[in-house]
Amino acid sequence: MKQDLSDYRKSYEKSELLEENCVENPIEMFRNWFLEVEKSETVAEVNAMTISTLGTDGFPKSRIVLLKKFTHEGFIFYTNYESEKGLAIAENPNVCLSFFWPAMERQIIIKGKAEKIAENLSDGYFESRPRGSQLGAIVSKQSEVIASRTVLEEKLKALETAYEGKEIERPSHWGGFIIKPQEIEFWQGRANRLHDRMRYQLQEDYSWKLERLSP
Repeated sequence: MKQDLSDYRKSYEKSELLEENCVENPIEMFRNWFLEVEKSETVAEVNAMTISTLGTDGFPKSRIVLLKKFTHEGFIFYTNYESEKGLAIAENPNVCLSFFWPAMERQIIIKGKAEKIAENLSDGYFESRPRGSQLGAIVSKQSEVIASRTVLEEKLKALETAYEGKEIERPSHWGGFIIKPQEIEFWQGRANRLHDRMRYQLQEDYSWKLERLSP
């Protein structure tokens, strides 16, 4: 089967990214863009991001996760530490995050190192989750092969009975990672494929170096 997509074209003309629009700290810049996209109400899940890891099999792999918090230190998401991505991060903490907001013709690419967050922070977030999501974190042995959907549903029903009227504690294999950035690139689509690309790189004195990249 063949399908020619060579005629799929879109001209990006909604905005521009100039040096004078860039602030000193890229996380502040991220916050500005994030809030602009959120305010535009053009994206269903503004906090959806792609995380790419180098797997234990030697292959890179990308998947969508949800950003749950960002601070001056970095970007936090939650997962099963024993999942494919969790094991990959344990072996190689160098990861890449990317946000793509097509309605705003914007992309952000973040390179950094992943670290587990403090257990009390993972506890706090776990307690805030809906009860069904809490049970789901216990039921699912993420990334492992299962016989059928029925297996999951039966396990969930059994746990609902076992935990009826009881508090659900966070399982030790589930928690948060923070990605501490070393490089952040802001991409703004422009006409004629001459896109604006502004890259921040962390320096030894913890300042950020800003450079424009050729599209």
